[in-house]
Amino acid sequence: MHLLIRWLLAPITRLLYRPVVEGAQRIPRSGPVILAANHRGAVDTAVISLVTSRPVSFLGKAEYFTGRGLKRRLGARFLSALGYVPVDRANAKAGLAALDAGRTVLRSGGVFAIYPEGTRSVDGRLHRGHTGVASLALSTGALVVPVALLGTEKVQPIGTKIPRIAPLTVRFGEPLDFSRYEGLESSAAIRRAVTDEIMDAIAGLSGQEYVDRYHPRPGDIAAA
Repeated sequence: MHLLIRWLLAPITRLLYRPVVEGAQRIPRSGPVILAANHRGAVDTAVISLVTSRPVSFLGKAEYFTGRGLKRRLGARFLSALGYVPVDRANAKAGLAALDAGRTVLRSGGVFAIYPEGTRSVDGRLHRGHTGVASLALSTGALVVPVALLGTEKVQPIGTKIPRIAPLTVRFGEPLDFSRYEGLESSAAIRRAVTDEIMDAIAGLSGQEYVDRYHPRPGDIAAA
């Protein structure tokens, strides 16, 4: 399945959407790497996976990987091939489980992608990042490559199910090395400083207006 996606689906997708990819050579060819991206559309994960030369792992809801039907099993295999790592988000300790999953990937020398905002931006602005990305970088020594996705919100706007053809741009920034903070993962101030530096780099690549507050979760928006 992985080879099918890499050698068949990826070329077809690139032919249809013709994404502009800038700075892909900045992704280290080996060793642990965190891709820290803004989050604009439902297709962001697929886009990152299909334009990156190295296999990339992402977090996925555990329920997507369960079930006995053929459709469910094929869907689980497809998500696994895209690099999704199942995490039970309904668990009270889901945040810790997510970080543990990321550390496992990084400590094996892999590439792990994360959206520091925590959810898609519905207003188009870049919101304050959660410090999980800093925890991963500091605990594993992984380099952090900031990523800007532009136009993905137009491919599948909120409320639509069928993707549309729209111009896409993916920009990879220079790797950020936080080895100067080795051993300081437990410091909330250091985690905040590292996260803010990452978000500043993403803002510089994306051109988005930065908002120094967390983006509300979809449920919070609905309840407002």
